[in-house]
Formats: sequence, structure tokens, C-alpha cells
Amino acid sequence: MNHINISKREQTKYLDNLKSNFMLKKIISLMKINRILQIMKYNKKLQKRLNISINDYKECSKIEIEVKFSDNKYGKFINIFHKEKEYYHIYFDNSKEEIKRNYLEYNEKVKIIKIIIDDQIKSFAGLFKDCDCVNSIFFTKFYRNNIINMSYMFSGCSALKELNLSNFNTNKITNMSNMFSGCSALKELNLSNFNTNKITNMSNMFCGCSALKELNLSNFNTNNVTNMSYMFYRCSSLKELNLSSFNTNNVTNMSWMFHGCYSLKELNLSNFNTNNVTNMNYIFCGCSSLEELKLNILKTNNEINMVGMFSGCLNKLKYKLGK
Repeated sequence: MNHINISKREQTKYLDNLKSNFMLKKIISLMKINRILQIMKYNKKLQKRLNISINDYKECSKIEIEVKFSDNKYGKFINIFHKEKEYYHIYFDNSKEEIKRNYLEYNEKVKIIKIIIDDQIKSFAGLFKDCDCVNSIFFTKFYRNNIINMSYMFSGCSALKELNLSNFNTNKITNMSNMFSGCSALKELNLSNFNTNKITNMSNMFCGCSALKELNLSNFNTNNVTNMSYMFYRCSSLKELNLSSFNTNNVTNMSWMFHGCYSLKELNLSNFNTNNVTNMNYIFCGCSSLEELKLNILKTNNEINMVGMFSGCLNKLKYKLGK
């Protein structure tokens, strides 16, 4: 019988490898799969050692966001829900160093970071809320379709000048209330790929977007929306607004909807069905440039609140009410 001679050193190394591999696999078995694969992505030695291919990484569940900061201004960076905190993985663009707290540490060298978010997250509500240190957000990858809430997502991002949402998947979103509220520096917003079929709440959606000069919502499906209050509140730079695609059959609240839209000269809402609306308080208040308005108020069993409906906009206005 032939014997294979193995040196003591090789035996020790072999046993050490067995032990370490066993421990690694034990640790990995206790971790969430998406986090494991995230670690594997940046550790080629570990991939080889455990015979795991990077192709196993779940690209279909990946979201990558690139964020650029304003010069010398670091404020609140990112909001993380307590229960979901462990699933957010945030990396610096170059070093991949993970930020463990909710706030960006002061660092003059940090201008761009990349955020990678795991697939356990189902809500983006308040994700960038009050991040007044950010002037550019670019979603480089967004393959997921399990996100259901985007309310307050960019609310209060007062320095935001560039927002690229071309890769967005909104197929299952039900709430977009306050989504862009307070984005006062945003001059353009491309929402052409948005699927709004399941949205029920659009209140305050563009509230305070005072720099927006145009807004194309021709692809918006509003069949299930019940709340449009404050939707365009103080969009003071909007010169025209085409809402001919809007279905308002289920809307109950339109209060303050166009309040403070100082630059609007005409508004054609002849397609609006107000049969279920109960609140139209201050809907056109402060629309001081409005010269022509078409609006059908249908016969309804509901008592509609119309307090201050045309306050501050009757000087030039020629409007048609009724069918």
C-alpha cells in the first residue's frame, strides 16, 4: 500500500482551513442571504474559499443610488426606520466604508456616495426627508418591484437640483403623498415612466416645488386616488398644467390643490368629476394670474365645502362652472 507523506505543517494548515471554513459557513448560515452576497461581492478570496460565484448575487433585487453633496454643507443625510435599519447598507463611493449611523459624519473629502439597499425594504417613506445637504440623486439601478410607499421620500430636499428617476419602478406604490414637497430648487422633473395605477394618496405631492416651470403628468393614472389636497400648493413657477388625463371619480378632497400657483394663466379641468368631492376649500386661492378656468361641478348628494375657493384670483378670471 502506497502511503502519502504529509508534513506536519501541511496537516496543521489543512485542519485550520477545515475549522475556518466550518466557522465561516456557520456564521453565514445565520446571516440574511442578501447581506451575505453583498459581502461576497467585494471579497474575491472569500468567494474562492467557499466556492461561491458572484453570479449568485441577486441583481434582480438590487437598488443603487448615487448621491452628490452640496459644498461644505452636511446636514441630515438619511432616515432609516428602526425596524429596518439593519437592512440598509450604505457605502462610500470609493472605499466602500459602511456608514453605521443615520447621519453623515463631517468629512470634507466626501462629495459622492453610493447607497445600496437590500431587498427586505418595502417602504421608502421619508428616505431622504430633510436632506438639505444633497444636490443630486441618481438611481443607477432599480430592479425591484416590492416597494409600496414613497411618501415624504424627497420631502425637504431644498438644495436638490438634479433628480434622475428614469429607472424607477412604481408598479406597487400606493402612497406618494409629500413625495417631492419642499424641493424648492428643483427646476425639472421627469416622471414619464411612473406607473400610478395603485396610488390612492397624492396629497402635497409637489407642494412647495416653487422652481418647477413645467410638469408633464400625461401618463398619470389617477383612477384610485382619493386625496389630491395641496397637490400643487405653491408651485409658483408653473406656467401651464395639463391634467386632461386625470380621473377624479374617487377623489374626495381637493382643498388647497392649486393654492399659490401664481404663474398659471389658464386651467382646464373640464374632465374633472367632482361627484364625490366634499372639500374644495381654497382650491384656487392666490392664483392671481389665472385668466381662464373650466371646471364642471356636477350635481351631488354631498355638501361641498368651498370656503375661499376663488380668494385672490377673481380680478382677471373668466370661469365656467357647470356642465
